[in-house]
Amino acid sequence: MNTNDSISTKTNRAKKMMLWFGMISMSMTFAGLTSAYVVSSSRADWIQQIELPFAFTLSTLLIVLSSGSFYGALRMLRENKIKETQLLLLVTLGLALAFVYFQFQGFNGIIEKGYYFTGPESSITTSYLYVLVLLHLAHLTAGIVIVLNILFKTLKGVYVQGNTLGFELALTFWHFLDILWVYLFLFVSFYG
Repeated sequence: MNTNDSISTKTNRAKKMMLWFGMISMSMTFAGLTSAYVVSSSRADWIQQIELPFAFTLSTLLIVLSSGSFYGALRMLRENKIKETQLLLLVTLGLALAFVYFQFQGFNGIIEKGYYFTGPESSITTSYLYVLVLLHLAHLTAGIVIVLNILFKTLKGVYVQGNTLGFELALTFWHFLDILWVYLFLFVSFYG
């Protein structure tokens, strides 16, 4: 192994570790928020059962499908099928944008039921719900920017068979966001 290979290997390992540190930090943030949600549920003003609008179920299905399309894009890239890779990245992007759309539709449904984030008609329950979902959407926005970056780099020929580290890191982060949303959705659905 020459020095350049050794440096490249160490750099790649460092990039993977930084991603994992970031995801663990985000997990701790959401663990803290969901723990606070559980502790706060003993309050007298806690709304015992919030039925989530169906739009949140649809958005959950969409984000799971987007993980599949993103993974498919990596498989196509590894087979050097660049056009198929680009198409699946566009599908991933479309599913992600549809996820965001249905998240806001879900918020509209919550508001229509009279649950507000702030003001005299708000409650601690809905405030937690809004914070959890909006914080996830902020992370998903970063994920969408990353998908766009991966798409543009693929169009420019940066990611090709044998040069996929950035693509793989983006996919790992995307799967993390997917799992995080499914956790939040199930948590609020069954605990909330």
